[in-house]
Amino acid sequence: MKRVVITGLGMINSVGMDKESSFNAIVEGKCGIKRITLFDTSKHSVQIAGEITDFDPSTVMNPKEVKKADRFIQLGIKASKEAMQDAGFDGKFDSERFGVVSASGIGGLPNIEKNSVIASTRGPRRISPFFIPSSLVNMLGGFISIEHALKGPNLSCVTACAAGTHAVSEAAKTIMLDGADQMLVIGAESAICEAGIGGFAAMKALSTRNDDPQKASRPFDLDRDGFVMGEGAGALVIESLESAEARGAKIYAEVIGFGESGDANHITTPAPEGEGAYRAMKAAMRMAGDVKIDYINAHGTSTKYNDWYETMAVKKLFGKENAPLMSSTKGQIGHCLGAAGAIEAIISIMAMRDGIIPPTINYTTPDEDCDLDVVPNEARKVDLDVVMSNSFGFGGTNGSIILKKYK
Repeated sequence: MKRVVITGLGMINSVGMDKESSFNAIVEGKCGIKRITLFDTSKHSVQIAGEITDFDPSTVMNPKEVKKADRFIQLGIKASKEAMQDAGFDGKFDSERFGVVSASGIGGLPNIEKNSVIASTRGPRRISPFFIPSSLVNMLGGFISIEHALKGPNLSCVTACAAGTHAVSEAAKTIMLDGADQMLVIGAESAICEAGIGGFAAMKALSTRNDDPQKASRPFDLDRDGFVMGEGAGALVIESLESAEARGAKIYAEVIGFGESGDANHITTPAPEGEGAYRAMKAAMRMAGDVKIDYINAHGTSTKYNDWYETMAVKKLFGKENAPLMSSTKGQIGHCLGAAGAIEAIISIMAMRDGIIPPTINYTTPDEDCDLDVVPNEARKVDLDVVMSNSFGFGGTNGSIILKKYK
């Protein structure tokens, strides 16, 4: 099968409008979690999120087209433009051999909420004709394929919080099996709306530290009380090694392993002792072969069971004494749901590039059940050659990818 490499990156989240500003802020331990401004939270038990407050969609789309695309699509277009430029594509490629894989956990929830209210209060005839096209998850790939004239496979992953990671592996599979020469992966999410925040809050999944938003997301800390929702997008250009070499592209990393598994246990709670997470990581390791993992970008949501079970899974696979360094960057940007895997793959690649591990911030009280080195509070300079990124989602869906620095 063909070897697969990553040649372009793009990212936007609550701490940065592009990959460099985002990564620098994450490494510095800056936090983008704040009071929500997208809607009135006065009646909500949760009033904080990793919201992007300075994004103007008209900078990446024709202003007349903005109303046709939900915010998650707008963010995805922003990241995709950066990734394509970073990869050095100027429109000169075989469009029929260049595909796209989009990923989102929920898609256009704000638009669904808005038009549901319109239907019930003003009648169905007042529903926007752009409602359905702007809300479907695969329209993220639809808009972006049109933007960049990508006529190869157009696929979507809708696997909750594992979607972004699954999109990377889906793109890699397509290229390995010669279904395309290049694939653009985009994970995007923007579900900070009344239904989104209210729904997760009703499950008791979110932190309620409204008075201290900067300290609310605290992965692996004993006093964690739930995740904080974030929004954002990550985009990666993935292509065959021979394609990248033929055009003299800069190569960030090679995709050397990926693994997927299902818990078959519970619709929201991870399988006991991280059994499903363990099998996804084990499958990725089996594919990667005899490699040493230098760093794991953990799913690390800041919820009790995810952090506990992920720790158990890592120890089961590697042993406590040989466990790689691990950190979660959700303290800085919140949990971007279906976009998390794409964003965190980019963070992992940039960590390899710069030889630095982003910290797990807000770590003040160790949890004896989460007893690995999570690089607390301060970034750590380490030469990194191979990294793993994990994502686990509701419904018991798990994904793990292994990336190797290309030399």
